[in-house]
Amino acid sequence: MFPDLPTRIKRCARDTGFDLCGIAPVRDFGELRVFPPWIAHGKHGEMKYMQARDETGELKRASLARVAPWARSVVVCAINYNTAHPYSTQAQTQETSRGWISRYAWSREDYHDAVMRRLQKIEDELRRLLDATGNRPLATGNCLQLRSYVDTGPLIERVYAKYAGIGWIGKNTCIINQQLGSWLFLGVILTSLELTAGLPAPDRCGTCTRCITACPTRAIVAPGKLDARLCISYLTIEKRGEIPNELRSGMGRHVFGCDICQDVCPWNRKAPATSAAEFEPREVLVNPALDWLAEMRQEEFRVVFRGSPVQRAKLSGLRRNAVIAMGNSGDKKFVPTLKKLCEDSDPVVAEHARWALARLSQES
Repeated sequence: MFPDLPTRIKRCARDTGFDLCGIAPVRDFGELRVFPPWIAHGKHGEMKYMQARDETGELKRASLARVAPWARSVVVCAINYNTAHPYSTQAQTQETSRGWISRYAWSREDYHDAVMRRLQKIEDELRRLLDATGNRPLATGNCLQLRSYVDTGPLIERVYAKYAGIGWIGKNTCIINQQLGSWLFLGVILTSLELTAGLPAPDRCGTCTRCITACPTRAIVAPGKLDARLCISYLTIEKRGEIPNELRSGMGRHVFGCDICQDVCPWNRKAPATSAAEFEPREVLVNPALDWLAEMRQEEFRVVFRGSPVQRAKLSGLRRNAVIAMGNSGDKKFVPTLKKLCEDSDPVVAEHARWALARLSQES
């Protein structure tokens, strides 16, 4: 054990720009046991990376101890990405000709890069500290092992964030911190060091069910249980091809991601704005014009969304989403554009344009 290292790690995390840092032990926590049946019932939809398995056929994310047997502790860091802009629940009641890109994707730099850069600075400092003291941590091969991840590791970050004391897992499955709310990016460092762990934060959701009630597609099927196949974030980002007919109207004017369950959370009422310059929004991505997105071409898409998480939806997906949003807008000014898009060379865009046109016609 290295009793003073947790304090120094947390200080380093603050110095690199993280707002929160904690340490969790490597254990098979109870929250991880629900993951295999969640996958078995197909609630992850088309996100095949979530069903990655080890050589024994077991799900990697279900047991960190099995896929990284050298890991003894998990350093969990969090950084606030909130901005002072209105929430989607406010903006969506205003201009009907504009769509919604999720708050986390407004920034000038992909959060994966911004968070990873900070994690690597902590790694460097850890190595420096241990070299300076002459300590050689135990673990495999009598040498220090570190591995950093931002959304890509063989673990469910929010579970380790809970046991590191970063916050509790809300009914919407997001990590919520009492002071900062839930607008948090998480990054983790697996380490062979056996560090003193923190205590899990108490659950302060109480009897509140606002996130469950507010979800237009009823994706939060029970407190803390999400069916990704119904989630607007999944539908607008991960889902390829056609969106099920019965879910289209519930998507509203969301074109990439969804913030509703966080927007309505009481713990986000006084959430502070981020101090990280990388997460300041590009104004063109806040409430973008739907016709601009629907008629965008590949070169413009590449330029506008270079380095942005929006690229994950691909141009076809973004245009499809914008067309659905047009249909949900109730705005007849989109009729000429939709008529043209009904003959689009992308069959997915064309099919959804026909749906959107019919929906606007029904509202006459």
